[in-house]
Amino acid sequence: MNVPTTASTYEHGLRAADAALRSGRAQTAERMLRALNAEAPADVNCRWLLGVALLDQGKLADSMALFESVLQSAADFASARIDLARAYRASGRLPDAREQLRTVLGHHPHHSLAWLAYGDVLVDLQQYEDARIAFERARQCDPERARIEAATQALLADDRKSAEELFRQVLQKDAGHAAALCGLATLSLAADVPGDAERLLRHALRQSAHLPLAWRGLGPALLALGRLTEAEDAARYLRIIEPENPQSWVATAATAARLLHPEQALAAYQRAVQLQPQEVRLQTSIGHVLKTLGQRAESEAAYKAAIALDPNNAEAYWSLADLKNYSFSDAEIAAMQTVLADPQRPTHGDAQLCFALGKAYEQRLQYAQAFEFYARGNARRRLDEPFDIEAFERRAARIRAVYSADFFATHASGGDASTAPIFIVGLPRSGSTLIEQILASHSQVEGTMELPNVLNMVRDLTRLAPAGLGYPECIAALPQPQFGALGARYLGETAPLRRGKPHFIDKLPNNYSHIGFIHAILPHAIVIDARRHPMDCCFSIFKQHFAEGQTFGYDLGDLGRYYRSYLAMMAHWDAVLPGKVLHMQYEQLVREPETQIRRLLQHCGLPFEPGCIAFHETRRAVRTASAEQVRQPIYTSSIGYWINFERELAPLRAALGDALVER
Repeated sequence: MNVPTTASTYEHGLRAADAALRSGRAQTAERMLRALNAEAPADVNCRWLLGVALLDQGKLADSMALFESVLQSAADFASARIDLARAYRASGRLPDAREQLRTVLGHHPHHSLAWLAYGDVLVDLQQYEDARIAFERARQCDPERARIEAATQALLADDRKSAEELFRQVLQKDAGHAAALCGLATLSLAADVPGDAERLLRHALRQSAHLPLAWRGLGPALLALGRLTEAEDAARYLRIIEPENPQSWVATAATAARLLHPEQALAAYQRAVQLQPQEVRLQTSIGHVLKTLGQRAESEAAYKAAIALDPNNAEAYWSLADLKNYSFSDAEIAAMQTVLADPQRPTHGDAQLCFALGKAYEQRLQYAQAFEFYARGNARRRLDEPFDIEAFERRAARIRAVYSADFFATHASGGDASTAPIFIVGLPRSGSTLIEQILASHSQVEGTMELPNVLNMVRDLTRLAPAGLGYPECIAALPQPQFGALGARYLGETAPLRRGKPHFIDKLPNNYSHIGFIHAILPHAIVIDARRHPMDCCFSIFKQHFAEGQTFGYDLGDLGRYYRSYLAMMAHWDAVLPGKVLHMQYEQLVREPETQIRRLLQHCGLPFEPGCIAFHETRRAVRTASAEQVRQPIYTSSIGYWINFERELAPLRAALGDALVER
């Protein structure tokens, strides 16, 4: 045989091939290993790795032959036997795979990878309880268990930096470590990078096809990517492999809620509570669904049940405040202040408590105290999620530069021809939910929710853009057919939310920046801009604890500048796409509802229906902060409400400047 030049060079080649395998580059690894195998055909390590490279490419017969030959030479080679079992399983030889793994575990009862592979085989054999035990044994036997558990605790404590460092330490030693990959995926989801989360989880599932930990993360990642049908399939599969795990039902509930099936979501959460009755977050989740369904008393009871389980539960207190007209008792206010003052408790709920206390004092007309708590809550959120208003303004200017009149003249024939979507844009707390409820009361319009699909496409375009060419500049380089494909993608992704009506609503206020993109991919889409007096709108944002996003709202100066940038963007769309956007002023809508509703329906090409005026009688799920308000008849009491905080809002007024006139 050919002898390698040096043993160290050969070993280096093996390590490089192994690294390529662990990072998912099986073809590269195969080329490297075939060259090494030609030098040392008797080396079982090289032949084993070559078998793995073939297995990862689905070349089952060749991989099995290699593994079997390795085991003839080295019968106690546990890794080769595990991979032979994986190959047998992939080819449908489940009993043979099970026998191979039992052999390994008989000699090595603490072999975590053998337990993982055994769990996969048992799932295929529909022995789900035995599979659950196998996966748990794999976790217990993991040589990196201590580090993984420390990282998990850091995650639970919202110490993302420490968690990431620990997970990466594990992956430096083993780039295919499934639990560490799942941990990084959780961090990616928390950082709003669901595409990265999905890639990490798919890599983990290549190590163990049925690992429940990976499937628990995959559903939320797919939801965040707007791939609802796939997310539903993932949740359904999780219920099959772990029917008695409450997390399986939580995943089902989250998916059902996104698919606009709140009753199914409620039933799934209630099943999770049966399995884990002391889990506080389940009670708050039930409260959120009941609020969506308009079951006010039941929602309130669920939030109070969460507080009974955990008196420190900041989210439950804020959720009560977010019911808008809930009145906190003296005892509840004192309890919140006691929790907030406790130096021993984690601080990640401080902002929610501050916003809840602000609401409590505002209801009592103690405006100075209320504003003090709102400011304190916003300062806390700003620490966790800083916002760069200057970077935002620069990006807004770039968007206006790219989406010029010339751009739309050049791309006039692109996009999907559908007339179905109705986009409601603007700023949060501007009356967009009211407009949505009015339109959703029409027989030809489907109400949905705040859909992430446009933002996801923009994020994908940003990530895939050539080096040095980000969004929006990359849009100008797209070939004409791509605009139609993107429009079709949007319609395909939102199809699971529609029930056959001619139109459906996409009410994501922040889409106002992307009207140019929307028009390019869906030129016949209808766009409505919900607008409200800037002082009322901005203050309403400032005192709202949003679950995510809206980081511009934590500082009054930033809020004023953001509102000015919004006005500039809408003026730009009016200039380059005249007549595209209907501007609906909240104050006019509530003072002369029938006139404005007729104007709204005319813009949408819809005939007038009386049900649009009686919108508060429409029974539908509403998932925004205005859920309670839109179930009431129109009222005008919120107009000019900011004047109660006139002194405190002086920085906002200064930052708005002439926007107070231009509105």
